[in-house]
Amino acid sequence: MKKERIIQVAVVVRDVEEALPRYSKVIHPGPWDIYNFGPPEVKDGTYRGKPSEWSALIAMAWVGDRHFEIVQPVKGPNVYYDFLEKRGEGLHHIKEWAPDCASRVRDFEQKGYEMVQSGRFGEDEFYYIDTFDELGFYYEIGNNGKIRKPDRIWNP
Repeated sequence: MKKERIIQVAVVVRDVEEALPRYSKVIHPGPWDIYNFGPPEVKDGTYRGKPSEWSALIAMAWVGDRHFEIVQPVKGPNVYYDFLEKRGEGLHHIKEWAPDCASRVRDFEQKGYEMVQSGRFGEDEFYYIDTFDELGFYYEIGNNGKIRKPDRIWNP
């Protein structure tokens, strides 16, 4: 039996501060944990196979036992800017927890899918798989490792 499971749904927006009241009203009232997500805390960042120091502003809330994440790209290039350019705001990725991320990424690569962005934040490692053409969003693989406390908390 597989141990992998979906742990997160994420959208990309142009402005987290503008989006929070909308998503708070419809999806989850909060509180929302806000993170400045980038170097030097994001380590080993890659974009399309090359080292990259991309960054984003991220708001996260728990909805049951899943994360709902709102992402605003800040510095690129990155898959968040790519998505906004191709599609505009909307569903960006679904994240799967895997006990062995490297093995799971290899599974996707063997099927012909490219790993297009990755990094580490605290003990959390993450890998974006380009499933955009088939699914209309990216698929993220991660270990759901421990991360630091948020930079701030947003409540409506």
